[in-house]
Amino acid sequence: MALSLLSLLGLLSMSTILLRPDTAMATATDIHLQEALPSFREAPAFRNSATCSSHAIHVVMPLDTNYIRGTMAAVLSILQHSTCPENVSFHFLSVHLDTEISSLINSTFPYLSFKMYQFDPDRVRGKISKSVRQALDQPLNYARIYMVDILPPSVGRVIYLDSDIIFVDDIAKLWGVDLGGKVLAAPEYCHANFTSYFTDAFWSDRQLASVFIGRRPCYFNTGVMVVDVDQWRKGGYTRKVEDWMAVQKHKRIYQLGSLPPILLVFAGNIKGVEHRWNQHGLGGDNLEGRCRELHPGPISLLHWSGKGKPWLRLDARRPCTVDYLWAPYDLYRSSRVALEE
Repeated sequence: MALSLLSLLGLLSMSTILLRPDTAMATATDIHLQEALPSFREAPAFRNSATCSSHAIHVVMPLDTNYIRGTMAAVLSILQHSTCPENVSFHFLSVHLDTEISSLINSTFPYLSFKMYQFDPDRVRGKISKSVRQALDQPLNYARIYMVDILPPSVGRVIYLDSDIIFVDDIAKLWGVDLGGKVLAAPEYCHANFTSYFTDAFWSDRQLASVFIGRRPCYFNTGVMVVDVDQWRKGGYTRKVEDWMAVQKHKRIYQLGSLPPILLVFAGNIKGVEHRWNQHGLGGDNLEGRCRELHPGPISLLHWSGKGKPWLRLDARRPCTVDYLWAPYDLYRSSRVALEE
């Protein structure tokens, strides 16, 4: 069941002793390099209820060693809150098909249904333009644009998720969204200043700006999307996004990684879903990552988009209040705990 804002705030009130909610995370960097793969505790076994069918829910997530701690927490949250956890099938996109990572997932989630797919960074070589954050410029950040070419033809619909999310509701509810003939569904934020996602060079060029004629474009976050993979393939949308990436290389029309070219193709032409499915921005802005509070209303998914990641802020002992909502799903086994055991 989705958590209400009141319930979430009740949880937070139990963890206020060491909180510094107004402090910027100065020591956490975008890319948290590790000399070796981390160790994780084994997750409990999650089984289907008696009412479950055999209908699969396909989840696509990027998999990177720098964010694997977030991925593990996200997977745990999905399984824990699912009525039919055995129906959830995970598809991990990774630049490197490392057998150690596969073994790590197996040991952490012995009953998990998953496959790993290699994303070739050459697919975006020469196409990526420098953005405001180094993390946004990593090839894997663009894998969502190419996932329809990587997934097997048998997968016709997916939920795409970033690694810095936590579910507090049943993922089957999001899976069941009626796309209404649209290629993708996501929460829309029409109150946001949509013009700010593109440069003056874009808006002053009538030919470029005309792409939104006949559309009411609204911002949506590409870290949580329900995608009709078949329609994406048939419509050639990967090429359409790439075309805008090519324009960006010649004319600086945006500042943020893979988000703007997807907005250029889809904004104003998606199926909007309830905001509860992406309580985003919990990582703060892209430059400083200052703490942010929860938005009012019911919540089904928490998303630490932005610079600040909860595991880094918690490790540095400078967490934001909302990071304590992520902590219960953290399966990370620190070297200190391992020695004590």
